[in-house]
Amino acid sequence: MNKLVRDLMHPGLLTCHPDATLGQVSFLLTRHHVHALVVADRDGHPLGIISDYDLLAGEWLSADTQSLATMRNLTAGELMSSPIDSIEASQPLGVAANLLIERDINRLMVTEKGVPVGIISISDFVSSLAREEKSLRQTVADVMSDAILVCRDKTPLTSVARTMTQAGWRSVLVVDAKGKPEGVVSGKDLLPSIENGVDEKLTVRDIMHPALTIDIHATLRAAADIMIQKHYHRLVVINQDDPQAFPLGIISSFDIVAEMARPGSIWQK
Repeated sequence: MNKLVRDLMHPGLLTCHPDATLGQVSFLLTRHHVHALVVADRDGHPLGIISDYDLLAGEWLSADTQSLATMRNLTAGELMSSPIDSIEASQPLGVAANLLIERDINRLMVTEKGVPVGIISISDFVSSLAREEKSLRQTVADVMSDAILVCRDKTPLTSVARTMTQAGWRSVLVVDAKGKPEGVVSGKDLLPSIENGVDEKLTVRDIMHPALTIDIHATLRAAADIMIQKHYHRLVVINQDDPQAFPLGIISSFDIVAEMARPGSIWQK
């Protein structure tokens, strides 16, 4: 029997009020280890979605005093995306995966006869893939992205935030002067600067997190396991036979969802 959205969704909604500040939103995102919140009115009716990426867009990470003051006055209601993309709980998982790919989004609100009952996100798909008992045979090499967004370890935070926004990427690989990977900077790493402002002396080295690697010949199951266990959305792909060489690419949770949406995958049968 084909699995349905209700079989994989995360029940309930993590919400914030429209008048929540960006500092409050960033605190809730970090506290609950999620990438987005549903903005809801006092009666609990969903109004929109605000994500960590919304907090970065527009170059709000500025050391300019006036820009920072403006940023701190913005609210979730002003930045949220609306209307919320949704799907009925009775729909097949393949339909949800295709919507995420086609609309280039990371989550859908799940409804039962029009009433919101939960969220299904890319992370839910990755988690389910990690639990899949069948061997999938496909490897990291089959679905990884060969392109890598890279910056030097001395890059200022404002510069990397601007580059991520312009390129539409959620993370950057940090390398030293010789091109050796030192870590990764993601949107979540930048969140504290939303509330506290940017110290002009800070560089990506000060906020980056360790880069997790995976062998290019590893299975998608292995990649999904690492993502779930470590709460990572992307892994740096290397050749374990030559670990000192420059990385071969990046595999993200979105790459895995794209594979699940492919005709002929176990999710489409």
